This record gives sequence, C-alpha cells and structure tokens, in this order.
Amino acid sequence: MPRPGQVKSSADERLSDRIALGVLTRAFPPELVDEVVAGCGRVEQRHRLLPARVVVYFVLAMCLFSGQGYEEVARLITHRLERMGRWKTWRVPTTAAIGRARLRLGPEPLKALFARVCRPVATEETAGSWYRGRRLVAVDGTTFDVPDTQANAAFFGRPGVGRGGEKSAYPQARVAALVECGTHAVFAAEAGPLAVHETELAQRLFGSLTPGMLVLADRGFHSFDLWRAAAATGADLLWRVKSDAVLPVRTLLEDGSYLSQIVAARDRNRRADPAHVRVIEYTLGPEGGATTVYRLITTILAPKAASATSLAALYAQRWEIENTLDEIKTHQGGSRLVLRSQHPAGIEQEIFGFLLVHHALRDLMHQAAQHSGQDPDRISFTRTLRVIRRHVTDQAAFSPLPAGPGPDRGPA
Repeated sequence: MPRPGQVKSSADERLSDRIALGVLTRAFPPELVDEVVAGCGRVEQRHRLLPARVVVYFVLAMCLFSGQGYEEVARLITHRLERMGRWKTWRVPTTAAIGRARLRLGPEPLKALFARVCRPVATEETAGSWYRGRRLVAVDGTTFDVPDTQANAAFFGRPGVGRGGEKSAYPQARVAALVECGTHAVFAAEAGPLAVHETELAQRLFGSLTPGMLVLADRGFHSFDLWRAAAATGADLLWRVKSDAVLPVRTLLEDGSYLSQIVAARDRNRRADPAHVRVIEYTLGPEGGATTVYRLITTILAPKAASATSLAALYAQRWEIENTLDEIKTHQGGSRLVLRSQHPAGIEQEIFGFLLVHHALRDLMHQAAQHSGQDPDRISFTRTLRVIRRHVTDQAAFSPLPAGPGPDRGPA
C-alpha cells in the first residue's frame, strides 16, 4: 500500500507534467521553472514524491493562499482532480513530507526565478508610470515577523520594544525592494537579518537601476555613499533628506530651488569630492495649522527639465511603494502576518514566494488595465486576489502520479 503522498508508478504520466495553476503557471511556465531548478542544482537523481518543480509551485500556492495549512493548500490545488474522479489512489502529502521537500529545494530556485521574471512592466502607454520620459521607481524597506524558533531568532534577531531592553515576541527578517510606482511591480529585492540596515540591502539592488529611471526615496536612505552609488547607475534621483542635512546654497534658481553640494561625513570640512545636487524645499499642512517642511535633493539640476513645483508634487508617488508592501503583507499575507517557516532558508524561500506571486498578480492587473485603457491604480488588488484564488482552485490539476528522475503551517 502506498505511503501518504505516494502512488504506484506509471510510465505514462508524471506529477510535474500535470501542474496547471492558472496565473501562476502562465507567469512562471514549467519549462522556466525546470531551467532555474537545474541551474540551482536541485534536479532529483531519483524518483521523489514531491519533485522540485512541484515544490516550487507548492511554495507559490502557499504564498497565494497564505494562512492555510500545508495540507489544505495541497487540497485546494488538487480540488479539480477530485471532482474529475482522478484522485482515487493518491493521498495529500503530509505536513512533514512537504516540509522536508521545501528544505531540499532551498531558497535559491525561488530567488533565481524572481531574477529571471520580475521586471518593470509599464509600457509607454501605462498611465501614472512616467515623468517626462523617466520611469518612476521607488526604494524602501520593511520587516516580516517570523516564527519564534531558535534558528530564526539566532539568524534574524529581534527588534527591541519599549524600555528596559525588552525584545519583541517575534524575530524579524528585513527586506529592501525596488518598485515600479505606476504598476506596483516589485522588480528587485534583497532579504537579510534585522541587523543589516535597509540601506545596505538597498545598495545591493542598484544593479537593477538603469538610465531613464527616476528613483524616489525617503529621508532614511539619504547618505553620500548611497547617493553616489545610485547616481552612478545613470538613473536620476529624487530623495528626501533630513531637516538637519547640510545643504549650502551655491546658486539660487528661478523656480525657487537652488544648487548645492553634498559630501561624505568624513570629508565635510574639506569638501574635496562633493556631489552636485539641486534642492527643493516646501511645506505641507493645513493653512493656519501645523505644517511639515520637506527638503528634496535631485540629480535633475535644470529647472527647465523639471520644475520645483512638479518635482514636489511628484514626490508623493513615493507612497506607492508603501501601498505595494501593504498589498503583500496585509492583503496577500493576511492581517498580522507571521511567516510560517521554522528555519532561515525557508523564510527566504517564503519571502521570494510572496514577491513572485505579487508580481504575477500585478502583471495581470497591468495587462487588464492596458486592455481597458485604465490606470493600473484603478483596479482593485484585493478583488484581483480573490478572483485569482478562485480561479486557481478551479484550474488546478495536479496529477497524483509520481515524477520521473531528474499544515498545518509546516516546519520548513
């Protein structure tokens, strides 16, 4: 009698050949998944109940149906087979079997798949994605709560809370990302322990910046070295700086902005190697009430190329990355999301699973917006998520037959 998750062998069909998960298999075709699995050295040398391709799709389905246990995710994606009467000899894999399969796979295939697929998706016609021919992107960081296991706590660390040296109940993983503002497509990301500052993770993303982009960032990212590294990519920058930043007025410009210089803290006295910037200052707040002073610096030095007023208004687009992270953590992940993996490798695998699923959804929303002549922001992410979840369970077709060579919220 076969063990749970195992069936008698068949020469005619393989489990991995029967995967059909709607938007997920369209965004990440089986041939591409096989290619990245092989490139990461995860091709099986013997028959397994859960081959690597199947585990990749299972991780994606797990991140689409966040909050569902391992075995329930397996039931959801085999639901159609049950209705078709083809689920007579196969049993849902156990939580332990799925956990072991995830550990064998590791995070590398998910990261490689992200690097191959996740790109900016806006075309020249996409509303809200451009400023005078420049693609609007933003950089920011966030954290994910992870299960309180010894391995996760040792690797990721915990944030402090309140006074007295108390620590949070959950360890946290830190993530930095680049997002296309007009479509909310995440096209570069890095994950690491909490002790690694988001600016360090962000600098690892700059290889994804290109000329023709305009990068928005909050004041937490302002540093001379980070600015220099981002500007060296050829992308233009529009970053907020802290109120105490030293920005001497060099030349006043006709639109109220002025030219200045920034230098590394180590060189503040000599100013031997400055970066030339343009400074835009403005206030926001109700008339007669409390206001907030904003100071922006940009690589666009000529007012004729971009007026101070238009750049001040444009900076509000930076909040699109906040909305993007909220889509992933609150809507896709669910309220009070805590990732499910018990080990650091599983956490990294899960984070990139979430990012891949989000990109697939946002790419689909962009296609729908293009077809209907809408701004992608006018299409509801929450509604799209609900529709895709329904369609995946309707279209899912996992054969119960084993692959050839080549949850409970489970333990991986």
